[in-house]
Amino acid sequence: MIRWFLRGVTRPRVTTCYPREPEPPPVGFRARASLPSEAVIDEAARRVAAICLPGALSVEPDGALALDEKRCIGCGLCAHALTMDAGYELARLGSSPVSLSPSFRRSLHIRHVDTGSDGAVEQEIAALLNPYYDMQRLGLFFTASPRHADILLVTGPVTAPMEEPLRRAYEAMPEPRVVVAAGTDACSGSIWTEPEVLGGVDRVLHVDVYIPGDPPTPIALLHGLLLASGRAGEASMPVKKSAA
Repeated sequence: MIRWFLRGVTRPRVTTCYPREPEPPPVGFRARASLPSEAVIDEAARRVAAICLPGALSVEPDGALALDEKRCIGCGLCAHALTMDAGYELARLGSSPVSLSPSFRRSLHIRHVDTGSDGAVEQEIAALLNPYYDMQRLGLFFTASPRHADILLVTGPVTAPMEEPLRRAYEAMPEPRVVVAAGTDACSGSIWTEPEVLGGVDRVLHVDVYIPGDPPTPIALLHGLLLASGRAGEASMPVKKSAA
């Protein structure tokens, strides 16, 4: 017992300092594709749009290259033509997001609903409770009941059987209620199609915050939740560059 105590008090801090200090990404980490400047958009960059599996990259009629960041999975197939962003703060606000009262921003309860994911995002969410990320130090807590929740955290594309349970969980939440779509599947539906899959969460509910990534890292999830609570800034998301 004494040996365990001494080891604990003599070891350095293991919990991340994020968001007070930025979290450095690992070498070679890919978060999402990043569009080049207008001067270097070339034929190679346009060719990768044809092989983009989730359809995140496209060429518009005027020849411009467009990026839908909600669909990017960071697969790296376009890395030879585009640059890959290694940042963690990928979350962005939806249209007309719900604003939580400052009185509740430092003690928020989250109800997680899986509407058809493959389990990858759930593993990253589970990591938020370990000693390194320790989401509770930021006043973020999971709750089993939507009646006690401020934030509805949804993962996976919305499958047909889960549409009604998702709506019921949302309707059981007290006002104001915030919806966060976590992961590329939840943000856009990704590669999954009808009739089994309806699409992203915004096909069923109004989404206040999108956290893209396949899956998003624990730091990306923390950034999205802090953005939903009004305690973080929105990331800069390039969407389109003009043709060269």
